[in-house]
Amino acid sequence: MTTYSTSHKVVDWEAAARWVRDLQGQTQLVAFTNGCFDLLHPGHVRYLEEARSLGDALIVGVNTDASVKRLGKGPHRPLTPEADRTRVLAALACVDRVVLFAEDTPLNLITRLAPDILVKGGDYPLDEIVGREVVLARGGRVVALPFVPGYSTTRLIDRIRSGI
Repeated sequence: MTTYSTSHKVVDWEAAARWVRDLQGQTQLVAFTNGCFDLLHPGHVRYLEEARSLGDALIVGVNTDASVKRLGKGPHRPLTPEADRTRVLAALACVDRVVLFAEDTPLNLITRLAPDILVKGGDYPLDEIVGREVVLARGGRVVALPFVPGYSTTRLIDRIRSGI
């Protein structure tokens, strides 16, 4: 029996940039999104599937543990360590590559990767999406996907803590 692994999808910035350039050299469109993805839920999955459908490949930037803590998501966040969060995302068929970023925003990563399509959730107005100017300046697109109602990591944590 052959062992199957998707761990090769978790890459550093240099490998991620090389991968994006290679695909773009083959005239494939690369979509990029980012987030904490602390507890993966169906809202995340639907969002990532929609993001992937916008291009030929999807790369996901994931906040490091230190970055999540600085975002003020709560004193016990992240619940899931960064290595586990990236590994779970890499196992999704719709995700082609995963890369960590330690900054408060993904601006430097977006600048380095130069994706063709920048995707965020609909809870972000287009003019407030970090990296928007970088992508538009290269002739790319910025897309805000509709928010998936009923799903939230904070809400899920609250339900778990309340015993529901």
